[in-house]
Amino acid sequence: MSLKPLLRHAFLILAALLMGRSAAQHGTPDSTAHHPAVATTGAHDAASAQDHGAKEKFNAGKLIMDHIGDEHGWHLWGHTSLPLPVILYNSERGLSLFSSGRFDHGHRTYGGYALHEGQVVAVDAPDGTDAHHAPVNERLTAATVDLSITKNVATLLLVSALLLWVFISVARAYTRRAGQAPTGLQNLVEPIILFVRDDVAKSAIGHKHEKYLPYLLTAFFFIFFSNLLGLVPFFPGGANLTGNIAVTLVLALITFLIVTFSGNKHYWHHIFAMPGVPGWVLAILTPVEVLGMFLKPFVLMIRLFANITAGHIIALSFYSLIFVFGETSAGAGYGVAIGSWAFTVFMFMLELLVAFIQAYVFTFLSAMYIGAAVEEPHHH
Repeated sequence: MSLKPLLRHAFLILAALLMGRSAAQHGTPDSTAHHPAVATTGAHDAASAQDHGAKEKFNAGKLIMDHIGDEHGWHLWGHTSLPLPVILYNSERGLSLFSSGRFDHGHRTYGGYALHEGQVVAVDAPDGTDAHHAPVNERLTAATVDLSITKNVATLLLVSALLLWVFISVARAYTRRAGQAPTGLQNLVEPIILFVRDDVAKSAIGHKHEKYLPYLLTAFFFIFFSNLLGLVPFFPGGANLTGNIAVTLVLALITFLIVTFSGNKHYWHHIFAMPGVPGWVLAILTPVEVLGMFLKPFVLMIRLFANITAGHIIALSFYSLIFVFGETSAGAGYGVAIGSWAFTVFMFMLELLVAFIQAYVFTFLSAMYIGAAVEEPHHH
């Protein structure tokens, strides 16, 4: 298979995902799942608060929601974070470009903006003002377009670069070692490519599978690599793209567009006027079939998002039990810690399997939808 179609589909998905992430940043907070080990930041903050005599109790719900949300920085260790570019455009204030470190972890204003619950808002306050007391300008906030390179966007670019490096390296290795047995990275990637080709694309689409194989391979490896990178508890991991509803929406939308524009006459005939069905039944059946066209990508979006996010939330919940019981007594905290760590490690190992399964399920269902759209009528 030629490398050019694969790269073309990879760039298409990357561009679509970037547009989807930009739209999501301008709306409500994202829902990107993180690895449970990242919760150590919240635990460290809770411990620090206790050391300073703070009376606030440990809030497991807030910790979990904080760690499944997007960030304008990349946590490294303790209170150290890697700042990321903040890119904002407002028709009145123009283009603003600065480092997220200017916000001082959401405590200070800069350039007429501040961080409120992970979202950039316009404020009417001078630079350096306490962000919690700065008055928010709702009108300017609604008119501000956020194109910042957040943690999710940075991870998206990182996964895309990783995909390009893997496939270009493998393609060059095949060119250098034509006719020889695969080795190294070739030996690792080739079985997966053959699996997607033979057991997913060819079995679901048939003899027309080669036309859609570049997209299916790109979608599979993008989801698979994103899932694996999201399980890494340290930089550059921790941001799981497939736990973000905007990312899964764009992937499902691409599948929907491919199915819609690939559908042949036979496919559309079964959607709007199924052969052999009485007219009065078509009045009921046709709206159901049309609704099913939109339900299929919706199910793709929700299934991937919900399965990845749920796994991380469960793992974080087990981890939080250590500090919930630890507030009652140190002995209870240490006693629960053994079981909590055991369940957390179990969930981590389970998510290694889920990382592959969810990539396979999304790709296989996409192939089935495409296969149904390009299937030729059977003549008896």
